[in-house]
Amino acid sequence: MPKLTIAIDGPAGSGKSSVARLVAQLLGYLYLDSGAMYRALALKALQESIAIEDQEQLVKLAKNTHIELQSPTAEQERSGAKNRVFLDGWEVTQAIRTAEVAQAASRLATVGPVREVLVAEQQRAGAGGGVVMEGRDIGTVVFPKAELKIFLEAAPQVRAERRWKEHQEKGDKIALAEVVIEVQERDLRDRERKVSPLVRAGDAVLVDNTAMDIEETARLVVMLARERDRELAKTLSEARGDA
Repeated sequence: MPKLTIAIDGPAGSGKSSVARLVAQLLGYLYLDSGAMYRALALKALQESIAIEDQEQLVKLAKNTHIELQSPTAEQERSGAKNRVFLDGWEVTQAIRTAEVAQAASRLATVGPVREVLVAEQQRAGAGGGVVMEGRDIGTVVFPKAELKIFLEAAPQVRAERRWKEHQEKGDKIALAEVVIEVQERDLRDRERKVSPLVRAGDAVLVDNTAMDIEETARLVVMLARERDRELAKTLSEARGDA
């Protein structure tokens, strides 16, 4: 029985990265952080002083950039890293986790031609199943035929508090009120952008984890994955019996 492709989407602070990573561990699947690819490209754009509004230069940059994702080292995992990220051969795992890069990546993700380049890379990385990928358009654009789609949601204040705690753990000096505004702005931009807006796929399971921690959310997704696996196995078995 082929392994599933699991797509997890959701807004900032919904916990999708941590949940996706834990789900992959529990199922023995490969975790791919799609957002890391946008962050890596955003970092390069910032380093080369390319304006996010300069679409032509951004597309050229994307086509001439190599981004590779690997499993994190034990030390990186303990510090919260989901993937080791390499940009043109240089590791940028920590460099892409700044607030500046995050904001630039969110804006860069609205550039259609750039998304086309990175989506093609994501599809190649996830071909064959046995992967868990998270982002904001995984179930609608990257893997529209994924066997299991999850849309994570949580109350805006809770999501802002989660992001603020992440900033605190990294030593970033930022007030909770600022993070609340940041999350509100991200939500508006992600939902209203013309290219691949954040929307729940019609066949995605809505999981509200406002009152759930990462482990509880991940175990729920694993349960849904195993149910889906059994459904597909039954369908396959019936099809073979009809042959």
